[in-house]
Amino acid sequence: MSAISITRPLLTVVATLSLFGPALAAAADSSEPSPRIIVSSQGSADIAPDMAVLSLTVSRDADSAREALDANSVAMAEVLAAMRSQGIAERDLQTTSFDIQPRYVYPTRKPSGENEPPKLVGYTVRNSLTVRVRDLSKVGALLDQSVSLGVNEGGGIQFSNDDPSAALDEARIKAMQGATSKAQTLASAAGVKLGKVLEISEQSYYPSPQPMFKSEMAMARSADAVPVATGENSYQITVNASFEIIQ
Repeated sequence: MSAISITRPLLTVVATLSLFGPALAAAADSSEPSPRIIVSSQGSADIAPDMAVLSLTVSRDADSAREALDANSVAMAEVLAAMRSQGIAERDLQTTSFDIQPRYVYPTRKPSGENEPPKLVGYTVRNSLTVRVRDLSKVGALLDQSVSLGVNEGGGIQFSNDDPSAALDEARIKAMQGATSKAQTLASAAGVKLGKVLEISEQSYYPSPQPMFKSEMAMARSADAVPVATGENSYQITVNASFEIIQ
């Protein structure tokens, strides 16, 4: 009797293990990645810009912070008034930075080798404005007028599109078509068949701002309007895709 009571549980354990064996093997097989082809492709679409973004900075120096601020405020107020008079809407005018910095001179070292402390000689106030121009025919005249009214530092211009979604969709289609073509070529060369798409991801590229340097802006004082070439914007999409391999 005792032999039977011991043997039955052992048989039960063995039977249980044998039942789970195929399931465990199937789970191990399913965890292995399926054969696949991974490719990337880039598509682009070029369109003419319909909007420009200008960066205009007014900088003023004075003996005191108050004097520098007052001079800067007068100049920037004239720039803002000029923008509004040219039809620039309030929503397209935005102050992007403002700062007040002390100015120092650093005396030469004394004959004894000691350093003299820096001397405060005044203050600089900078006020930067971003302007969205939706009528590109006004860009050159606005640049010229802004410099005449007090814009005297740096600057930048970016030609963009208010709604580039159609161009981006075109670039996506081209990128995906290129990825599919690459995958089909690779599958054919390897002697296998291309299966379904397993995964897709993308990265987008938008046109970057083009700098307009101080020396170029200064030339606008002697011209009726700054010559501007708008060109085209190129929107690019890179697609990464993986395809199943049917062997």
